[in-house]
Amino acid sequence: MKTVQTLGLAAAFSFAATAASAHVTFLDAEAPQEATILATLQVPHGCDGKPTNEVQVKLPEGFVFAKPQPKAGWELQVIKGDYKKSYDNHGTPVKSGAIEIRWKGGNLSDDFYDTFVIQGKVSGVDAGTSLAFPVTQICGETVEAWDQVAADGSDPHKLKSPAPALTVVAGSDHGHGHDDMAGMDMSGMAGMAMAAPAGDEAKLGDLEISGAFAKAMLPGQPVGGGFFTIKNGGKTDDTLIAVSSPNAGEVQMHEMKTENNIMKMRELKGGIKVPAGETVKLEPGALHLMFQKVTAPFKQGDSVPVTLTFEKAGKVDVTLKVLSAQGK
Repeated sequence: MKTVQTLGLAAAFSFAATAASAHVTFLDAEAPQEATILATLQVPHGCDGKPTNEVQVKLPEGFVFAKPQPKAGWELQVIKGDYKKSYDNHGTPVKSGAIEIRWKGGNLSDDFYDTFVIQGKVSGVDAGTSLAFPVTQICGETVEAWDQVAADGSDPHKLKSPAPALTVVAGSDHGHGHDDMAGMDMSGMAGMAMAAPAGDEAKLGDLEISGAFAKAMLPGQPVGGGFFTIKNGGKTDDTLIAVSSPNAGEVQMHEMKTENNIMKMRELKGGIKVPAGETVKLEPGALHLMFQKVTAPFKQGDSVPVTLTFEKAGKVDVTLKVLSAQGK
């Protein structure tokens, strides 16, 4: 039965029944074995007419190495924990990772529909298995829990608030998952040095920008990431206050931090500070650029021009080399 929950600041949650016109589901309900996929969650409505402000997704065992897609205007949290067993990640055993994803602080009107995307790998799961992803949808003081899982042999369509689920299907020998595509890119470069990316270099007064690169975007991924190093060799602090690119409608500066085993991402609207005599690195999992409304997905081997605007030093043009989706 679908539950509606009223949040109290000093009291426990209280639930009551509610109805909805449509369920929260996945865009593609099937996922191949041992493949990295983009699990696209569809949220078609709010809670009894109220706008959605938060979406929480619990990840099932067997969906590992998860990375959520950021959304403009939403704070992103990744809650990490232990897996029940170890999973192989290109030869490295991994026993922990993301177990819950939360998009918070948004304002999705009941009049509109939106998607929330998580990249992850389906691993160690038999074909025919249904992987349930319980979802909590928060609309102000009202919550709808999409968490019912059908018992073996029962009809999931009879549930009033079913958890979105992926049906695992037999994998292809040719490997259509993104992990396999990434492996093909690397094998095609066999014998070549895999040195750290040098990227474009530029100098603006006492500032030196080096190691500029962007990651190739996976199919269906609407945002891109950019990285570089800024060295301030002067005696005056400066701040990167704006970034623009002809390849994107908007470029934001973001920060990712892990606190109490929860990874949080937020936009740095005040810019990125570059203290005198120090070096600031924009790198995956930390400070980075986020390219929104890209004109075309970034492809390995391409380049992305950007204009960096500093509060004191002024503007400088830099070109980001597009590497693989793994940043190699």
